[in-house]
Amino acid sequence: MKHICYQERTWSRVDMASDTDLEALSCKAMMDVPRIRPVLDKIADKWTIMILTVLCPQPARFNEIKRRLDGITHKSLADALKRLERHGLITRTVLPTSPIGVEYTITSLGHSLREPFEALCSWALNYEQALAAAAVAYDRSRE
Repeated sequence: MKHICYQERTWSRVDMASDTDLEALSCKAMMDVPRIRPVLDKIADKWTIMILTVLCPQPARFNEIKRRLDGITHKSLADALKRLERHGLITRTVLPTSPIGVEYTITSLGHSLREPFEALCSWALNYEQALAAAAVAYDRSRE
């Protein structure tokens, strides 16, 4: 079976194995890179996945998020929360308390990332040892 794939501004034919669509999916992803990359840049940075994971079950205040994300700096969290709010993934609500409090809530758009993020976190837990073993084997082969 033949599929036409756009690669680096030229058209080429790609032979497809009859039992897999991996090459077609890869080809499609490459065609869509200009649209995909800016979106992934908004959600695949160092802290976004973890922040949205914290906010997924219930709203939280800034310091609660910071405590749950051991290692994040105040500035990094503040910047990330502003970015997530700007892109519609969370909302910021000023609470009428004394002193004034701020609570962050995941939006339905942010919540739509729950399933892929859960799959990614599950993959990380399942393959953390394999990744570590591969790194050790690679380093040993370079000695």
